[in-house]
Amino acid sequence: MAGRLVIDMAGILFIISAPSGSGKSTLVSEVRRLVEGLEFSISYTTRQPRGSEENGKEYWFTNHAEFERMIDAGEFLEWAKVFGSNYYGTAVSALEHARTHGHDLLLDIDVQGALQVMKKVPEAVSIFILPPSPQVLEMRLRNRSQAEGVTDEAVIEERLSQARNELRHLSDYKYALINDQLDQAASEMRAIVLHQRGEEGEVAETAARCLTSAHSARLDAALTSFQVSTAIV
Repeated sequence: MAGRLVIDMAGILFIISAPSGSGKSTLVSEVRRLVEGLEFSISYTTRQPRGSEENGKEYWFTNHAEFERMIDAGEFLEWAKVFGSNYYGTAVSALEHARTHGHDLLLDIDVQGALQVMKKVPEAVSIFILPPSPQVLEMRLRNRSQAEGVTDEAVIEERLSQARNELRHLSDYKYALINDQLDQAASEMRAIVLHQRGEEGEVAETAARCLTSAHSARLDAALTSFQVSTAIV
């Protein structure tokens, strides 16, 4: 894979969404290693930390009262209540910080939050990351649960059901990536970022193949495996 790049920043806002367990965090970390000037927005959440998660690294962990105070104060670019229990949100200050430093910003947010941001910032570049099949997603969810020392069948089923629901919003996203092989997915996301920054040639061709509207065979196969109609894109 290509090495780290140093180029002028355009202040682009990238919206990244994926079903829980899709390997999104690992993929985003790899792309940030490859491409200079990508700032990652750390979301706020009211859920409890998992495993080795640290405050200010994976999330800013807070309580319901403080989160609701921030909502009332207009401090969120977007926020949502996920799985009917915990809040997640992106602070407006994250976008301002990235622009001040001349960086592009990656927003790691769920579909609810993404749709909010698309309306507020229509020029944002939206990317949906999905696993190749529900079987792979279930395996990843189980592996994560086992690593955390908690395996809850009801939670796993809820995540799988939620994934199908989220995939039905795929047409709202400009790009779609299948996160099957990390190297390939990272190379494709890198190409999208560089193309949005103005690069042409090979990266433009790669990015074009990742357009949701391109109806790639891999994307159609993944949607079919989740029993989601390919007609949505």
